[in-house]
Amino acid sequence: MEFLTPRPLRAGDRVAIVSPSSIIKPQMVYRAMPVLTAQGWSVYAGAHTFDRHGTYAGTDDARYDDLATALLDPDTRAIICARGGYGAVHLMERLSRLPLRDDPKWIVGYSDISALHALMTANGILSIHAPMCKHLAEHGGRDEDSQRLFGLLRGETPAVSFAPHRLNRHGRATARLAGGNLAVIAGLISTPWDPIQPGTILFVEDVSEPIYKVERILYTLRLNGTLGRLAGLVVGRFTNYTPDRDNESMEAMVSRLVADYGYPVAFGVPVGHVDHNVPMLCGATVTLDVSPSGVTLG
Repeated sequence: MEFLTPRPLRAGDRVAIVSPSSIIKPQMVYRAMPVLTAQGWSVYAGAHTFDRHGTYAGTDDARYDDLATALLDPDTRAIICARGGYGAVHLMERLSRLPLRDDPKWIVGYSDISALHALMTANGILSIHAPMCKHLAEHGGRDEDSQRLFGLLRGETPAVSFAPHRLNRHGRATARLAGGNLAVIAGLISTPWDPIQPGTILFVEDVSEPIYKVERILYTLRLNGTLGRLAGLVVGRFTNYTPDRDNESMEAMVSRLVADYGYPVAFGVPVGHVDHNVPMLCGATVTLDVSPSGVTLG
């Protein structure tokens, strides 16, 4: 399937902010909106962005309606997800029935929004794994991650470089980039939206997951043959966990599990639930170059 790139944003284009998952504090959205408006875009919040239904930002129907409305609106060119949390998976089946390829839109977010990136990847559409409203509000769009996000939305695709890591495995690979929050995308294994496919460069991150639970996911991928047939692996940040008696760190465990394979592996990449969260272009064909001097992805 040919992958489609949503049209780059131009001045005056409409940008939607919607809440597909958990409740967002309204002030975070209101503070992020002028940051996006300053880029020359016309920004609006979905009708149900501030809804509350239990822990969710509205009922399934409400959250679906906001996303579907933005995806089908010819004037809306990008959709910024307000935050992650949990709940986007509730919408996958209905969203997959929309004509997503007829007029592809940018979807932006991370964490639970990894489910929506998987949806877009399965439909052959590029999307952007990147910071959301809280980050934009707190940094005012002036930091390098926000600037990279704005550039990607405008069609700019510069390579990014990262410092070397002692566990890196050197090598070079060119393949399609896929991934996101490991717990979220692991929940899609063996579904039509499973983004963890042989031959891809996989990037992963997670938060508040103990080492053994991450190891369990990776063992599933090892036993079903996928882990050994990746083109490359980018290990982002795993945060809010503690070492255990079996592993000194999450990175050491991952390094051990992929030791039998020959593809390049990059550790310590600033992607995930961290303040420096480098935007990644899901679905794009990229080159991962891991050398003693560092890592380049682009």
